[in-house]
Amino acid sequence: MSQEENLLHCYNRGCGKKFDPNNNKEGDCIYHPGYPVFHDAYKGWSCCNKKCTDFTEFLNIKGCAKSCHSNIKPAEPEKPVVDKSKSNEVIQMITQPLNNKPALQRPSFETLQVVLIPNVSPTLLEQIKGLTCNISENICESKVQIGQSCKNNSCKAIYNGSASDDEICNHHPGTPIFHEGMKYWSCCQKKTTDFSIFLEQPGCTQGKHIWISKTGKRVKCRMDWHQTGSFVVVSIYAKKYQPDQSSIKLNPIRLTVDLLFIEENSRYNLDLELRGIVDITQSSVNMLPTKVEIKLKKAEPGSWAKLDFARITEEETEENGQNDENISAQVEAVDLSDL
Repeated sequence: MSQEENLLHCYNRGCGKKFDPNNNKEGDCIYHPGYPVFHDAYKGWSCCNKKCTDFTEFLNIKGCAKSCHSNIKPAEPEKPVVDKSKSNEVIQMITQPLNNKPALQRPSFETLQVVLIPNVSPTLLEQIKGLTCNISENICESKVQIGQSCKNNSCKAIYNGSASDDEICNHHPGTPIFHEGMKYWSCCQKKTTDFSIFLEQPGCTQGKHIWISKTGKRVKCRMDWHQTGSFVVVSIYAKKYQPDQSSIKLNPIRLTVDLLFIEENSRYNLDLELRGIVDITQSSVNMLPTKVEIKLKKAEPGSWAKLDFARITEEETEENGQNDENISAQVEAVDLSDL
């Protein structure tokens, strides 16, 4: 009989070697006295803290104890006894409310906004390096036509020649707001429930007529959002925008975004009335090469059914014009019962 045939297989876990029973000393076998544990994709041994995710690596984990080789299979760990008498029992789970505190009082939409200081990606700065943007140099210098209407809000003046430039323009520098049945301008707070009275409100500011828009072209960006129990994350997908000439403003229920793009000489504006209340101090902004990511901390835990309430924005007003018919059409499109 050959020497190989006299060797026995060691059944100690983690060893697996063959040994000579006539030459089996203490310390020859390095093994795991525990049993294998597989949990949450991790593989390891109950006797030591060595864990891994790869099965081959698990098989090569060196034993944590030493002894003599043994050709006797170790006993398998006892499985817990399952009580099948309660197999049809229905287990009721009682969930506790996330927040037992009274609901926070909703602040005014016109509460002073705070400018959030963004974290600007170095990659974005490298991307726009050498590019410049100066809207004032690219304003359309077309000749004003007779009959051109003033672009200022609520001003109904018509251009009738050079003498019209000397007229005083009474206008609203703010934006129209329709909230909880009330209609008013953000700049003067003269509120009314009657739309015709709202349209006839005289401007609260005097200045010069603007016959040609100087704000540059408005662009639309794709906007998306998602939420967790504690945060709402708003993503605005944009490229090659100017961080130091863009702004993100926030009050507890209002988010305002103004982005200045470089190559297109254009702006993106967003003005939202948020469904929930946010904690400004724990909210943040990341300006990245492909998007602006705004992370809003919920002031109270819970899920928002939607991100915002429907409102008329400055962008929509400028796209549709400043005449009474266009503003009326916008109001009809707003579901005031949802506010």
